[in-house]
Order: sequence, then C-alpha cells, then structure tokens
Amino acid sequence: MNILFDECVPKRLRKHLPGHDVKTVQECGWAGIKNGDLLKRASEGFDVLVTVDRNLAFQQNPRELALPVLVIHAQTNRLKDLERHVPQILQLLPTHLSKTLHHIGA
Repeated sequence: MNILFDECVPKRLRKHLPGHDVKTVQECGWAGIKNGDLLKRASEGFDVLVTVDRNLAFQQNPRELALPVLVIHAQTNRLKDLERHVPQILQLLPTHLSKTLHHIGA
C-alpha cells in the first residue's frame, strides 16, 4: 500500500509499517501545501494519508475526500506516543478503507 505521512507525522514511524511504501509530504516536495490541495495531490499516487491533524475533520468535508485519511489521536506527535497506535493502523490498512476520515485512538 502507498502511504503518505502528513508533515506532522515523524518519518521514523514508517519502520513500524513493514511491507508498505511510505513517503512523507516533505519527500514529495509538498511541504506547506494546504490540506485541500494536499489531499488532491495525494489521491493521484497514494492509497491513504496518515496525519495527527485533528483539525482536518473541521477543514474538509469527510464525505468528499479524495482518499482515505487515518487521523491518529495521540498525546503528541512524538514517535513514542504514536507507536502505541501502530497495531490499530496495521489492522486497518489491509481492509478496504472508504474515502473518509478514520479515527485511531479517539
């Protein structure tokens, strides 16, 4: 699965998602792009966007997303706080994810 990490997700989290092709917004040259444009670009080459940006739910219409978005609810965006949500992420990834927001750890 092709996964895109939003700017707020540490790239070191990718080591916890073996078997998946993970890129960051920065690696794609998309740093600073607004969420709406980012989602459109991401839908052209990625299967899912992973973020910790809870405001995305208020900025975008969840029914009109161009790809599935996993929103991780963690205390911080530090790797140690995100690692505990990896089992749930790995459980969701092989399923057919709808093009909406999927909340993890909420």
